[in-house]
Formats: sequence, C-alpha cells, structure tokens
Amino acid sequence: MPVAHYENFPVASLLLPARLREPVEAIYAFARSADDIADEGDAPAVERLARLNDYRLALETCAYGRAVKDPALAPLFDRLGRTIRAHKLPLQPLRNLLDAFAQDVGKTRYRDFEQLRDYCRRSADPVGRLMLCLYGAVTPDNLRRSDAICTSLQLINFWQDVAVDWHKGRIYLPQDDMARFGVTEDDLAAGRCDARWQALMAFEVHRARTLMLDGAPLARALPGRIGWELRLVVLGGLRILERIEAVGHDVFRHRPQLGGGDWLRLGWRALTFGNPA
Repeated sequence: MPVAHYENFPVASLLLPARLREPVEAIYAFARSADDIADEGDAPAVERLARLNDYRLALETCAYGRAVKDPALAPLFDRLGRTIRAHKLPLQPLRNLLDAFAQDVGKTRYRDFEQLRDYCRRSADPVGRLMLCLYGAVTPDNLRRSDAICTSLQLINFWQDVAVDWHKGRIYLPQDDMARFGVTEDDLAAGRCDARWQALMAFEVHRARTLMLDGAPLARALPGRIGWELRLVVLGGLRILERIEAVGHDVFRHRPQLGGGDWLRLGWRALTFGNPA
C-alpha cells in the first residue's frame, strides 16, 4: 500500500503461520479498500462518507453469515465474514477502523497529542488487537503493549509523510506542539528544515520511540514465528526513526524508509533481541 496504507504493519508475511495468512489478508483487504475510499481519488466528501457507510452496513451483515447484496462489496465482505466467524473476531476494532477512515474525510488538523492519540486508537490500534485475537493471545498486558506498538507505527508513518500529507491538505503534527516549537504551516509549505523544525521533529521522534519501547516486550512474550514477526515490526519502526534522525529530520526532501541493507541489520537485531534500544 502506498503512503499511509499500513506499510509499517505486518501483512501476511512468510513469518506468519500459514493458517493465519488468509485471515490476515482478509482484514488487510478490508482496511486497505476502506482507507482508499477516504484517501484516494477525487470523489466529493459526501460520496466517500456514503460509501464508508455502505461498508458499515456490509460489516454488520457479513459478520452474522448473511449475504452482502452489493455485488461490488460481496467478495470482500464474504471473505471477511468467514474470517470473523471462524476466528470469533470482535467487531468493534473493525468498526473503529471505519470511524477513523470517516474522520479522515473531513478532519485535517489535530489540536494536541491526546486528540491525535484518540485517532490512532481507532486507525492503528485495532490492527494489533485483531492480530492478538487471531494469535489467541488477548490479555490486558498484551493489549496495552500492542496499542503502544501500533500507535507508534502510525506516528512513524505520519512523521515519514509530513510532506505527502501536506500536499493532501492534512497535518498530523499536533498543533500545540507546532506552536511550542514555533513551526507554522508556512514552514511546512516551504519545506523549511531549520532549528525549529529539527527540535519539533526530535520531540516527535522521541515520543514515537518511547511508545515503541514501551510495547516492545510483547515481541518477546509471543511465541514462535508470531514473535519473530513482531520483532521485525518493532525493529523496523525503530530503524525508520533512526533514518529520520540520520537525514537531520528533513522529511521534506528525504522520505525515510527501509531499504535492502536494512533487512540484514534487522535480521541480526532480531536474533539478539533484548532491549531493542
């Protein structure tokens, strides 16, 4: 998926047990297509919201084994419905994803971090919670750590894509943080990477890293290939933060992402996974 489409989340990789690849792909296809409605193309907002409402109705229909009548949606939701029923997945995380996508249609600024965190609770955390359900590993501690990892991954994606989101008319940087460091929307428009911007981004990178390290013990707690998958996710997120720092926080001219050489580094770090800092 391009840009904000869960690129930092695990998607049916070879490390996942074979029995989980189909349900993960079904969830991913649902999330991707709904996110595309909110983000891609040039349809007016009212049409996007109407289509997301169609998704809400289809979700409630398929979850109980009833046929979705819209021929354009039937294959996607028949598959998702089978996954929901076979694995007894809760519907609320899926509903939360749709709420977040609908919010993206109209909301383009976030007053403070708590407001942004609330968005992440619905746009990112549901992914991890659904994975824990599939793994049979839902506990209060695991849910808290999963939320920390997923929110961190979402923040990392935002910091990668400041320039991309600006061109879409969106700013995910909390407005009070921008004011604190003296960064304005004009600075974003100009791609101005001065000391003010670097201080702001250093603060946001630290925030994302702290969350990731708070959630990291989950990768040691989950057994087998699932744990290895999550180790690479955690380490990949931390590596992107390193890359943001390596370019002097200039995400206007350099979009930090993982390259071929990074995977060798991450593989080694995963083998020696203790304190990922």
